[in-house]
Order: sequence, then structure tokens, then C-alpha cells
Amino acid sequence: MLSARVAELVVFLICVNLIPTTPIVEERPFHAADGGIGVAVGKSRKRVFPHPHTQEPNPIFEAYGYCNIPNRTEQAWEGHSPADYKLLSVHVMIRHGDRYPLYSIPKTKRPAIDCTLSTSRKPSHPLLDSFIHHMGLGGRGHWESPLGSVPRLPSHSACEMGELTQTGVVQHLRNGQLLHHAYKQHSLFPSDWAPRQIWVETTGKSRTLQSGLAFLYGFLPDFDWTKLTVRHQWSTLFCSSACDCPARNRYLEEEQRRQYQLRAADTELERTYMDMARTLGLPTRQLRAANPIDSLLCHLCHGLSFPCVPIGDSGAGGCLTMEQFAVIRRQQLDDEVDRRRAGLYHKYAILAMYPYLNRTAAKMERIAKSIEAGREPRSGGEEVFTLSSAHDVTVAPLLSALGLEEARFPRFAARIVFELWKSPPTIQGQVKKRGGKGEKSKAKYGETFIRVLYNGEDVTFHTSFCRPHDRHVSQPLCPLKNFLSFVRRDMFSVVNATSYKEACYRRPG
Repeated sequence: MLSARVAELVVFLICVNLIPTTPIVEERPFHAADGGIGVAVGKSRKRVFPHPHTQEPNPIFEAYGYCNIPNRTEQAWEGHSPADYKLLSVHVMIRHGDRYPLYSIPKTKRPAIDCTLSTSRKPSHPLLDSFIHHMGLGGRGHWESPLGSVPRLPSHSACEMGELTQTGVVQHLRNGQLLHHAYKQHSLFPSDWAPRQIWVETTGKSRTLQSGLAFLYGFLPDFDWTKLTVRHQWSTLFCSSACDCPARNRYLEEEQRRQYQLRAADTELERTYMDMARTLGLPTRQLRAANPIDSLLCHLCHGLSFPCVPIGDSGAGGCLTMEQFAVIRRQQLDDEVDRRRAGLYHKYAILAMYPYLNRTAAKMERIAKSIEAGREPRSGGEEVFTLSSAHDVTVAPLLSALGLEEARFPRFAARIVFELWKSPPTIQGQVKKRGGKGEKSKAKYGETFIRVLYNGEDVTFHTSFCRPHDRHVSQPLCPLKNFLSFVRRDMFSVVNATSYKEACYRRPG
């Protein structure tokens, strides 16, 4: 149950200690449609931003939010808009679902988790059985190399390191189904959708590929392998052919040094690692290198006791404790505060996520221009949905680049959604009469707007490009032009530049 960040960021060791401090808000239990107990999340649902004047969050309790255990019903605000607005496109980035640890703690037993899929084991989902069957037909799909050789389902009775669990599959079946219902009324695409309407991309890890497939299976009105092309992103930053950026790497190195120095100065953290190492009979350095928080988080999320070792003649032995876990988490919260103060991670994030944001902006602008020219999107001819299946080291910098630095660190199966909307057309002028006959005035095509949502909550007016925007009753959404200006120019002001090329290649000093 660690804060949100714990697992993969620490795993990656790279500075991204982006863990947010939001407490979990009260939730009302109710009997769900499937017969279980759900939790209604209304106006007081779990928030993605911390309350500024609340008591310190309980690091153990908050960790359950990171686990994202699929045992409750959540309310999502995707698909909500003023009356008569038309949804034009949706772009989604997800973090993979629950996974097995990437590291093992020396001298302890690995968590006993079965990574095969079974409808008789909890958590389950009504779509799980048919999902398993359909994944067996994946040879009919189109796969960009090397994805064709990546397993489409987790399949080991004793999970392999980093393998997606059944919990992770169910998390994204739910995510996909949630958005399917959110957009169904908007007719984003019909049941006989065309291949060109959907763009799907993933890294080469099995956990991201499988998470993306589970999401799509819950989302699409008809899952048809023959229409689906899955594209490969070799970088976790989804930067395609624009990955070379020396300045980004420098900011990352500086951030790593800042993070290391803060940890090294934390005497309570050092004592805790020494106590844990003494219990396990290990050198402290070896324990640190094993990144124990990654494995401990897996134990918490799956309801397993923390690892123990037998007590030996040397006095070593016993169990790792929740108190030790809480100290590591507390340090991460301290690091979160210091990370925002230093600002190095934000600069890194701006340059890391520009390629993805630029591609997203270009897709939205292409649709918007066709609207402005008076052309409705051709049926089956426009890309209206994009899914990018990624990692915490992708979603975390995307949040920071958007100016959402106060947001909770991406939990398992986190999602960021960009929606493109068109307002209703307006009539210019009054009806004129000529010879007793009425002449219709010209209709001005509606303007285009953007919404940004994080884990179902509308965060549009927390972003850097819409935070200063004056929300009028007549215009409650954020103009797309704000987003386009931000991506093309404004976001680089943080690094004293006006373009990606200038920001990346300008010599320091």
C-alpha cells in the first residue's frame, strides 16, 4: 500500500519520485450489479489532487489507492460535456495493470501468485472468459515487429518477474468497459468500425501489450482482430523518431543526483534499511540494490504477509514490518516535496513528453481544421481513437509536463484521457427577407475544445495551458488553441527556449 509511487519509479531508480499525497476520500458501500459490494464514488470520490489543509496522509492506507484493487464501482467523468457538443476524438494513455515484482528480496520466498487466468479466481470479470478465448485468435491481427512474438496472455502458474497478474487484466477490462459506456451515447465510432479509426501502440513488454488488449476488449463495440494493427514504441517515452535530446538526459541526471542526496541525508531511512538488512542477514547495500519496496508493495496489494526468514545462530531472522515500509514511504513523500521545489524533474518531463504531446496535438488539429473548413469527418476515414499502453515512467512525466505536478502518482492501470469536442454551430445574422421569401443566414461551424481527465476526474483547468483560462458560462471548456500554443511554443519557456530543437541542443551555460 505504498503511496502511489513506490513501485516502478523506485524500481527505475530514476528520480521520478512523483508520488502525490492525496488522502482517500470517503466512499459509500453499496450492493453492486454483480452481487458484490461496490463503493459509490460521488462528489466526494477519491480525488487525484491532495487537499492542501488536511492532516498528514497515512502512508499505509494510501498505498491501497496505488494498488487499485478492482473491488469497487467508480464514477468517471469521461464523455461529459455541455448540451449539443459533439465528441470528435479521444486519446488515451494507460499505465499497465497490476504486475509481479521486478525484483526479489534476497533470502526470502518470492510472493506466491498465480499468473494464469481463471474465472473461478478473484478478482474476475464478466468478460474474462471470452477475453481469454479471443486472445487465442490473435494470429489474425496485424503486429508491428517484435510484438507478434510477445505473449498475449499471462500464463505462468508461478508468476515471472514483471508479469501482468489476473488483477492487472481485470483492471483494464474494467477501464475499457467504463469508457465504452461513457462514449457509447456519443457514437464515437459504430459497431462496424473501420481499421483507420483506431491507433494502438505499446512498448514491447508483455505487461503493456496485454494491458492494452484487455482495455480494447472492454472498450470496442466489436473486437475484430482482422481490423486491428498494434504498433510498437521502442521507448517508454513514446518519442518515436524524436527521442534524441541531450538536454533531457542532463536534466534527468541532475534530478537523479538530487534524489540520491536527499536519500543519503535521511538518517531514519538509513537506520531502517540497516534494521531490515540485519533481519535478513544481508549487507545493507545488497538490500538497497534489491529495491525491497517493489516486492513489499506486491505483498500488500495481494493481501500477503511481509517476508520472513528463520532466526539463526547469528541472531538474524524475523519478518519485515509495516513500520519499516512506512518509513520508506515517508521518505518518498519528502522527496516529492523536494522534487517540486527543485524543478529539475519538470524540465525533464517537458522535453521527455513533447514528442507524444506534439503527435496528439497534430491529430487533434487535423480534425479541427476539417471542421473549420466545413467538412464533417468522413465515415470510417478519420482516426478518432488512440490508445497508448505505457509505464509509470511514461505517465508520470506526462502529468508533470501538463502542469499536473500535484496529481497522485500513477497507480496500476492509471489513465490519462484527452477529449476533442466541437461546440454547436452558431447562426450569424438574422433571417433576411427578399420578395417576401426568407433567406437563411450562414451557420458558423462550432469551435473546438479540449478536455483532460486523469483517472476519471476532469483536470483540464489544472493544466498549465488552461489554468489561467477564464471559464465563462457560455464557454465551459478549454479552447483547443490553448493546447496547440502550449505544445508548439509555450511549454518550452520553462527551459528558456521557444522550440524542442532549441531546448534539446542548446549548450548549457
